[in-house]
Amino acid sequence: MAQEQLFKKAAVFTDIHFGLKHNSRQHNNDCQRFVEWFCEEAKARGCDTCFFLGDWHHHRASINVTTLNYTLNNLETLNNTFEKVYFITGNHDLYYREKRDMHSLPMLHKFPNIVVVDEILVEGDVAVVPWLVANEWKDIEKIKSKYMFGHFEIPHFYMNALVSMPDHGTLQETHFINQEYVFSGHFHKRQQRGKVHYVGNPFGHNYADIWDFERGAMFLEWGGVPEYVDWENGPRYITLNLSELLEYPDKYLNEYTHAKVTLDVDISYEEANFLRETFQETYNIRELRLIPKKDEDLINTDSGDITFETVDQIVTDQLTAIDSQNFDKNKLIEIYSNL
Repeated sequence: MAQEQLFKKAAVFTDIHFGLKHNSRQHNNDCQRFVEWFCEEAKARGCDTCFFLGDWHHHRASINVTTLNYTLNNLETLNNTFEKVYFITGNHDLYYREKRDMHSLPMLHKFPNIVVVDEILVEGDVAVVPWLVANEWKDIEKIKSKYMFGHFEIPHFYMNALVSMPDHGTLQETHFINQEYVFSGHFHKRQQRGKVHYVGNPFGHNYADIWDFERGAMFLEWGGVPEYVDWENGPRYITLNLSELLEYPDKYLNEYTHAKVTLDVDISYEEANFLRETFQETYNIRELRLIPKKDEDLINTDSGDITFETVDQIVTDQLTAIDSQNFDKNKLIEIYSNL
């Protein structure tokens, strides 16, 4: 391998967000299942190097003990799979969003194959860039490298399946003047324009990711073109009408599905509940919310008046609504989630 080549074949993923959904065990298990799949795919392709492009944890201020254990187990898996893991600290990993002197992963230095990228790193023809702070964005156009991996906030790309990033007058797509490829974390939707590729997060996290199943990992051989591989067993979020669901349930439902279903047919409360229970039992789906036709404008949001909700949804909503200086509602939700 030539001196300037930092890798032969690289495996890349980003924005996994351990600890999301109030440190949900289900979410953390999904993260672990993904890491296991990712490592198996990387080994099958002969990848020697991994790039993680930021936002390992979701919460910057504190790490739940359960989430911490998942973190250590999965860092060990990455460390044992690859010769080198270049690990970027994203904005969610930083205690202060505008400073990188403290982050939620101090244990990274204990893993011999993991290189912590908390400062701009240029080796040979590869630049690895953490979340930019202050005026560091002005230095990007000065960096000369064939490849650049980072955690960038570039305007006019989609943050998720629904929302585009506005222009705040800082880093621009045109600043990457010396690169052939730029690979970034931060935005959760996989997308590409020109030389800039947002890899996208490993799996859908909420209803902002509806009908977007192109999620997983990216694999890159030096001098080749990026190959994106979808993880088929990740959580998926969908919205549809009950009439569509009744016609083709096998097409839409599996054990990883979260669904919001608009009641576009005339059925009673008892019939709707019977259908929901039947679908959940038959397909072992994770969530099925039934929404009255008049409320269908709420279908693409994570809030709203939903007629039929699970006990977990009701309890979490009630705890979130607590307005008191005497109770820490996040702690109450954490206690409930652990139960």
